[in-house]
Amino acid sequence: MPWVRFLADYDWRATPAVTLAYKAGTVANVTTPCAKAAKAEGKAKPTERPAK
Repeated sequence: MPWVRFLADYDWRATPAVTLAYKAGTVANVTTPCAKAAKAEGKAKPTERPAK
């Protein structure tokens, strides 16, 4: 599961009944399909795991 930084607000439809909303600037560990879809739309970029 990759870490990404969202460049714009992004809604990921995990299933028809579930939507996960990510705000611009959020750094999150997301599923690979979510990361690929967000990158394809230009709304996310790969990043490193944030320091604790």
